[in-house]
Amino acid sequence: MTKEMIHTAAAPKAIGCYSQAIKAGNVVYLSGQIGFEPQTMELVAGMEQQTRQMFNNLQQVVIAAGGNLTQIVKLTIYLTDMNNFAILNQVMSEFFTAPYPARAAVGVKELPKGAIVEADAILVL
Repeated sequence: MTKEMIHTAAAPKAIGCYSQAIKAGNVVYLSGQIGFEPQTMELVAGMEQQTRQMFNNLQQVVIAAGGNLTQIVKLTIYLTDMNNFAILNQVMSEFFTAPYPARAAVGVKELPKGAIVEADAILVL
């Protein structure tokens, strides 16, 4: 098996020792994205804005891998406040249509850089 690193300047650069995504065969494993604005590497404000930016960032990595959001088969969403679940669903509906990817939404104590939402994904090309 060969691993190919996926990288795009259109999404925030990695803030640690990881790749934005790794392609293995026709499967792409996307690292977590938060609501960073790629050019400034600063979080946008608010749950709705962070969620929208997070999905935009994820989409840019998917495009760099040669795919599109309809090819995501699994999403894991991390929330620091499960009361934001409805906002997550509302914003997600702007990016995805049926058949939706499988998804888990997990409540966590905290996320990197003070983010309030993060998502990682599996994409099949």
